[in-house]
Amino acid sequence: MEILTTVATARSLVKNKPLVLVPTMGALHKAHLQLIRIARAHAGPDGEVAVSIFVNPLQFEPGSDYQRYPRPEKADEDFCRDAGVDLLFRPPVGDMYFDDRSTFVEETSLSSVLEGKSRLGHFRGVCTVVAKLFNILAPDAAVFGEKDFQQLAIVRRMVRDLNFNIDIIAVPTIREDDGLACSSRNQYLNVEERKQATVLRKALMKGAAMAGDGEKSAARIVSAVRETIEQAALARIDYADLVDAESLQSIEVVRPNSLLALAVFFGKTRLIDNIRLP
Repeated sequence: MEILTTVATARSLVKNKPLVLVPTMGALHKAHLQLIRIARAHAGPDGEVAVSIFVNPLQFEPGSDYQRYPRPEKADEDFCRDAGVDLLFRPPVGDMYFDDRSTFVEETSLSSVLEGKSRLGHFRGVCTVVAKLFNILAPDAAVFGEKDFQQLAIVRRMVRDLNFNIDIIAVPTIREDDGLACSSRNQYLNVEERKQATVLRKALMKGAAMAGDGEKSAARIVSAVRETIEQAALARIDYADLVDAESLQSIEVVRPNSLLALAVFFGKTRLIDNIRLP
């Protein structure tokens, strides 16, 4: 595995075979392993898989967990090597962003709802860093998980609108054995918070079951989801909403391509999850 620690060395690569990128912020876990496996399958026997690890300060709003975000550098390096990654791109912040930077990439429609309402500027940071990674590494494809469904939708929109010649590959949410979506932030949870966090999957399944049984009212489904989450004493709901999976706008009636999305705090830890409704 080749480790690239500067933009200059990454850009000097001679790209003569297909390259599939898995962008991450590190603290790698089994969901990342699945992304890497999908990337490998997409790259084919003659292609290469690159993983980027960059804790992007632009996507952390003031007062968030940027400083304490886990950065297990050696463990991540070993993880990538064991997973058969070909290239590991791990640049420092000072190499990715100039001190007097004044140029950003911003999507203004899909990013105005859900996470965008709660985390102002977050998706501007996401789009900016992903666009930079695409420019630096010039991958043929990039792999993203559906747990961050809104991020996936926004990256797809950016690729479409800015004519990036890159395939975006979506991977279904990977979960722990008890149903909690895999996330680097799960390690912030104490024992009781971790136990109660499984209510998120329970709530999503409740909403999906209601839709499967013929319930059409978004309000009734969201109400039931909120009531389920509130059974967990440590849960504090940021949002729970039923939206159109294409536009991400709230809907009143369940219809094809409906997405149930939520964000919930357990202590200081904010977790997100989602499910497509039948």
